Amino acid sequence: MARYTGPKNRIARRFGMNIFGRRRNPLLHKPNPPGMHGARRRKKSDYGLQLEEKQKLRAIYGMLSQKQLINYYKKATKKSGMTPQNLIELLECRLDSVVFRFGVAATIFHAQQLISHGHIRVDGKKVDVRSFQVKPGMVISLSEKSKNNRLIKETLAAQKEAPEYVSFDPKSCEGKLESLPELEQISFPLPVNVPLVCEFLAHTC
Repeated sequence: MARYTGPKNRIARRFGMNIFGRRRNPLLHKPNPPGMHGARRRKKSDYGLQLEEKQKLRAIYGMLSQKQLINYYKKATKKSGMTPQNLIELLECRLDSVVFRFGVAATIFHAQQLISHGHIRVDGKKVDVRSFQVKPGMVISLSEKSKNNRLIKETLAAQKEAPEYVSFDPKSCEGKLESLPELEQISFPLPVNVPLVCEFLAHTC
């Protein structure tokens, strides 16, 4: 699966927030949006608003590709219940999202790296696919070698409060997805109108 390797700071500047939670604030020296006339803003059309919300959601979950997001949307429409809720549920249950929510990784990209490098176990077995769908009750843990990783230790020391739908024990370095997340339980680094994203994707499919 393709991994995003483009300029992350440029994306953060576009939205005016340290969206990826990087330790070095990308807005510190260049607070304006990218471009020659970064401060210039035009009124967006309905399509433009939907597109921006979609780009925000892609960025929050580690710069998912358009194809990946469309696939998640299609799965969400086939499930019972509200499509926006189903879409976020699928995204939050990705292994990289769960590892990031535990506070083990400093950013979503760090979580993806830990998974792809074989640091993560699911029910005792190595899983190196970041899109793996975690189910409630599955035990997610760090490999024995990874427990002594300096960056992981530093990240855990500065651990932020985990959302209520996950639990993590920093001593054993084990955690669980306790329940499927509700849309209102999720704290995004910037506001995202998920129904608008679904409207955009409905016209794209």
